[in-house]
Amino acid sequence: MELGLVGLGKMGGNMRERIRRAGHTVIGYDRNPDLADVNSLEELVGALKGPRVVWVMVPAGAATQATIDELAQLLSPGDVVVDGGNSRWTDDERHAVELGLKDIGFVDCGVSGGVWGLENGYALMYGGTEENVAKVQPVFDALKPEGDFGAVHAGKVGAGHFAKMVHNGIEYAMMQAYAEGWELLEKVDSVTDVREVFRSWQEGTVIRSWLLDLAVNALDEDEHLEQLRGFAQDSGEGRWTVEAAIDNAVPLPAITASLFARFASRQEDSPQMKMIAALRNQFGGHAVEAANKK
Repeated sequence: MELGLVGLGKMGGNMRERIRRAGHTVIGYDRNPDLADVNSLEELVGALKGPRVVWVMVPAGAATQATIDELAQLLSPGDVVVDGGNSRWTDDERHAVELGLKDIGFVDCGVSGGVWGLENGYALMYGGTEENVAKVQPVFDALKPEGDFGAVHAGKVGAGHFAKMVHNGIEYAMMQAYAEGWELLEKVDSVTDVREVFRSWQEGTVIRSWLLDLAVNALDEDEHLEQLRGFAQDSGEGRWTVEAAIDNAVPLPAITASLFARFASRQEDSPQMKMIAALRNQFGGHAVEAANKK
């Protein structure tokens, strides 16, 4: 099939390549002309045959809203817009209504996989009607990991981003647990090789995971994480997860505590946040800050 892809950064650019490797045609647009296949959204829409599918991979909030507003003026009834960014699920509901007034379909898709997705595939959680999802299905199949798992039609519009939000909340808590354990091991005199303790956990233990593998990668690069400042930003989805828990009276003590720990990282050079920063860089290519040298 043909796909229009808006936003060709770290995620979008690799997604374009993976979809093309599956044999589909991808026409990409980005504000950076060095990355783009076309010079404007109008040119992108004009290059696609109907019914069109346009996938948006731009920052959540104003950038996504502006892109969808422009596409609403360019697309035709029967076309579909996919928001694959990290938008809040409540925005999805509004976008579906706005586009629905013009008989343009809308699908929201939470995407996980970071900088490793090109080779390993992306975990996909999408929401929308069966009809609209079916128009995008070949792209979902191209992006997902090989095998029977890794993609789910989570429910109606908003379900995809809600599921991805909860996924990220769980991710916060898992990273925090590894970080706390790492700091405690580093603190005591009796443990002389913390990196190898982490490596030993990669096989046969109940806490082995891809995040643990990435922690070992980070420790191989910088054994005591001395090159990193103990600072970790939050993407916003952790906050939304906690807010949704409050709205639904669901207790989330571990996820909430992990979010507050990131806030603490902005107050001092937290050892735990060195590990959080290293893990975010390993799986998502997120920027890290160099340690302040005394």
